[in-house]
Amino acid sequence: MNILIIGMGYVGTTTGAVFAEWGHRVTGLDIDPAKVDALQNGKLYFYEPGLEELLLKHVKEKNIRFTTDSGEALRGHDLIFICVGTPSRSDGSADLSYIKQAATDIGRHMNRYKIIVTKSTVPVMTTEKVAEWIRQSCPAPVPFDVVSNPEFLREGSALYDSLYPDRVVIGSSSEKASQLMEELYQSVKCPVIFTSPRTAEMIKYASNSFLATKISFMNEVAKLCDQLDVDVTDVARGMGLDPRIGPHFLQAGIGFGGSCFPKDIRALIRTGKEHGQPLSILQKVAEVNETQPQYMADFINQRLTTLNGKKIVVLGIAFKPDTDDLRETRSFPVINHLLQAGAEVYVHDPVAVIPKKYKDRGVTQSQDVIDAASGADGIVICTDWPQYKDLKWRNVHQVMRSPNLFDGRNMLDGAQMREIGFYYQGIGYR
Repeated sequence: MNILIIGMGYVGTTTGAVFAEWGHRVTGLDIDPAKVDALQNGKLYFYEPGLEELLLKHVKEKNIRFTTDSGEALRGHDLIFICVGTPSRSDGSADLSYIKQAATDIGRHMNRYKIIVTKSTVPVMTTEKVAEWIRQSCPAPVPFDVVSNPEFLREGSALYDSLYPDRVVIGSSSEKASQLMEELYQSVKCPVIFTSPRTAEMIKYASNSFLATKISFMNEVAKLCDQLDVDVTDVARGMGLDPRIGPHFLQAGIGFGGSCFPKDIRALIRTGKEHGQPLSILQKVAEVNETQPQYMADFINQRLTTLNGKKIVVLGIAFKPDTDDLRETRSFPVINHLLQAGAEVYVHDPVAVIPKKYKDRGVTQSQDVIDAASGADGIVICTDWPQYKDLKWRNVHQVMRSPNLFDGRNMLDGAQMREIGFYYQGIGYR
C-alpha cells in the first residue's frame, strides 16, 4: 500500500518506519522543513532506541520519503494517517487545532475516495468532527471514510511496541475501510479488535487512565508504608502475583510524566465534566501525581534542614528511561523546589538536555556523575536509567561532601547503599 503519514513526531515517525518495514511505501508529511530534512537523511531529531537504524535502512531503500508539500502528498495518497499532536489546553481539554488543520487540508485536496485514519489520541466523537471538517473544506462532494486507530506506544520502546503490538484497535463504521485496515495489519500476531469509532477513542483514554491510576494508587500506599515501617516494594511484589492485578505499573515513586498519561487524564476528566459525569477517581489520580515530587522534596528538607547553599545533584531529567522527552517530567518540580530553596543544582542524564531556562537559573548539566557528585550534599534520582543502577556507588560516596541519597524511583538496593555509607531514602521503601 501507499501510505501517507501526517505529522512526523514520535508516533508518526515510528508508525511510518514500521509500515515501511512491513513492505509498504510510505510518505511522511510535516510542515517543519528542519524535521523533514533530518528524516530524509535518515536522522532522528529525537531519541528512540533502534528507530534511527530502521529509518535509515528504509530511506536508503527508498521505501519511505518525507515532504512538506501537502498538496502533492494528499492528492497522491488514498490511505492517510493523522499523527499530529493534541496538547492540553488550560482547561484540560485536548487542543484539536492540529487535527482540524490536517482534516481541512485533506478536504481541500480531496480528489477521489480516501480513507483517513486518526492515530493521534483524541476525545470521543473526534472521528465525527474530522469527517465534518473534511466535508466542509471539500470543493466538491467526494466519498471518503474516517477510521480511528489509536496508538499504544511507550516512549523508549516505541519501535518494539509498533512491530509487536499486544492489540490493534480499529474503530470504523465502513465495511470497505475495515477490510482495508484488516489487510494493512494482516501480518501482526495479536488480537485485532473492530469497534465503533467512539469506542476506539474511549479505549485509548480509558487504558492510559487505568494505568495511571495504578501508579497513583501505589504512591498513596507508599506514603502509608512510610508511616508503618513497611516496604512498599514487597507489597507491590505480593500484589502483582495476583493475576487479577498483575505486576506492571505498581512501582511507587515521584509520579508519572510524559506526553500521554497527564494529558489524557486531564482530557478524560474534562470530557466527564462536559457530559455531566464527574470522574472523581481520576481527579484524585491527577492530584496524587502532582503532589509526589513535593513528597520527595519534604524528605530532602527534613534531612538537610536547609538547602540554601547546598549542592544537590539530580540524576535523570527525562520523564522515563530510554527517551529524551522532557514533557511533564517529574524532575522539574523537584529542581524548582531546590532552586527556590537556594540550592546549587547539578543535573545528569544520559540523553536528555536541560532547557535553557534552567541553565539561566544556574542549573549545571554534567556529562559525568562522579564529576557532578564531587562535593555534593545530596543526590536525587528522578529517572530510573539502568546506568544509575550500575554506577560504582562506592566511588560516588567517596567524592560527596555529605552522602545523602534520595531515590525517587526506588531503583537501588537500600540496604546495600547504607552498607556503603549513604543515608538512603526511597518512597515507601526501606
